Amino acid sequence: MAQRRATIRRTTNETDIEITLDLDGRGVVDVDTGIGFFDHMLSAFGRHGLFDLTVRATGDVHVDGHHTVEDTGIVLGQAFLQATGDKRGIRRFGSIALPMDEALVLAACDLSGRGQLHWAVDVPPVMLGAFDATLAKEFFIAFASNAALTLHVRELAGENAHHVIEGAFKAAARALRQAVEADARMAGELPTTKGAL
Repeated sequence: MAQRRATIRRTTNETDIEITLDLDGRGVVDVDTGIGFFDHMLSAFGRHGLFDLTVRATGDVHVDGHHTVEDTGIVLGQAFLQATGDKRGIRRFGSIALPMDEALVLAACDLSGRGQLHWAVDVPPVMLGAFDATLAKEFFIAFASNAALTLHVRELAGENAHHVIEGAFKAAARALRQAVEADARMAGELPTTKGAL
């Protein structure tokens, strides 16, 4: 399988973001977005996906974190799409029910070429440090649409917003890790009956 690595930079009037992603890494992360809780979530994403991940993001956090979080999702999605290449020989699907203390979060993904998020997570509108908890959904919308994958995230149990959101990031990473793994039985073939993803 060819090297599955990508570096994407995106600059707007609101943010300047550069991400390097290696799908075949060891979970080495170096993240700085200016939003501590978001850094924690992205670090968990890289570590649990075994993705080497470097994120440098500056944005108008004096306004709020929305643009930085959403635009990071866009750039990470673009890097993921580029790194997956033509998707030959991968598993394509992945899923996990991940416990995070009292929280239990299901994530399931399909590297379908059709970007969409299905989100059934009850996140209260609270601040976790400088991170607005409702931005978790905005991040995953941007990520899934730009990565051209279908992602379901569903809260099965949970009370603590930190645990629920962290469970969502870890579960998504673990599901994606499964989906991008090489499948020896596919022998370089596309995992579809349509001939294209």
